[in-house]
Amino acid sequence: MALIVQKYGGTSVGSVERIHRVADRVVKFQKEGHQLVVVLSAMSGETDRLVKLAHEMTPHPDEREMDMLLSTGERVTIALLAMELRGRGVNAQSFTGRQVGIITDSTHTKARIARITAERIKSALAEGIIPIVAGFQGINERSDVTTLGRGGSDLTAVALAAALKADRCIIYTDVDGVYTADPNIVPTARRLSKVSYEEMLELASLGAKVLQSRSVEFAARYGVPVEVQSSFIEGQGTLVAKEDADMERVSVSGITGDRNQAKITIVGVPDRPGIAARIFGPIADAHIIVDMIIQNVGQGALTDISFTVPRADLPKAVDLVQRIVKEIGAKSMTVTESIVKVSLVGVGMRTHSGVAAKMFDVLSREGINIQMISTSEIKISCVIDEKYLELAIRSLHEAFGLSESPPQGV
Repeated sequence: MALIVQKYGGTSVGSVERIHRVADRVVKFQKEGHQLVVVLSAMSGETDRLVKLAHEMTPHPDEREMDMLLSTGERVTIALLAMELRGRGVNAQSFTGRQVGIITDSTHTKARIARITAERIKSALAEGIIPIVAGFQGINERSDVTTLGRGGSDLTAVALAAALKADRCIIYTDVDGVYTADPNIVPTARRLSKVSYEEMLELASLGAKVLQSRSVEFAARYGVPVEVQSSFIEGQGTLVAKEDADMERVSVSGITGDRNQAKITIVGVPDRPGIAARIFGPIADAHIIVDMIIQNVGQGALTDISFTVPRADLPKAVDLVQRIVKEIGAKSMTVTESIVKVSLVGVGMRTHSGVAAKMFDVLSREGINIQMISTSEIKISCVIDEKYLELAIRSLHEAFGLSESPPQGV
């Protein structure tokens, strides 16, 4: 008998009929003798509906109250599934983040998990009860409701699996695994049977929407095996686990495109020690994630600094940078939203040379100008004009042979 944490996303519980299907799968696993903990997202579209309501109240909703509002979506789905299961004679109970004991910091709308007590979950399991847990939410030390950011239900599931020392964490979503590229852009994209934690973390942080990046980081830290499967079709999905030798046989495992990027350039920055800290310190204090940073060669004691931020954080970042420009005596600031980030990911890059050169050559042959570049051991990212995103992904996918059958074991 295995202890399995199952997580169902918004599309998986998007209607009463789909909640019935989730109940079917839960009952099936229970009949196979497994212990289950089920984590649910809000119904698809519900979080967006709540956000819209908030902005109809005020242009800048208070973040504490936003968390209180947004946490209601998951309460609906956990109660409905628990009702359905109990109607079938299955002993199930719904639990909020507070009841589970998910304790977070006090960063509203983007809280980070500090610890999980999970005492009520452990007691429920001991009594033969299937816990149905609200994803995406917790409480801080003052007992205020907090939420974990977009995709936070993935993090809830993985964190619970770690706290409970579960045998598996299965993420059910509307796709049947992790692909070499977005199948909507590249019809010949291939589903990967296995990816490493490192690759999945890069793919998730670079725009692949299969798993939330923080959940992958958590899984890697605690060694939680995570499977990505479809809620709608049966069959094998993708296992996210520790790296093995087979994974290094290919230089590139996947390609992502991230539209959620905007570029800010500060023009005429005084080129002296401490200026970068004065720019990026306040941005970090505002919990805005900066991705790529480029500083030009200084001329006449002045330089230009460009960096990218998530588009959702752009208004807040612009307000901050406008003040910073005045404080440091820079000349001006420009903003570019029509950009995307295209990235190659693969642990095989550690042992294969020439990947970057080949990527740059492919983009050059397609007439695509590269605005910014960043690299890591297993990733190469280029910022390009938004209109070239699909062309870039298709061209790179073909050039690196990602539609072809992989070496045995990959």
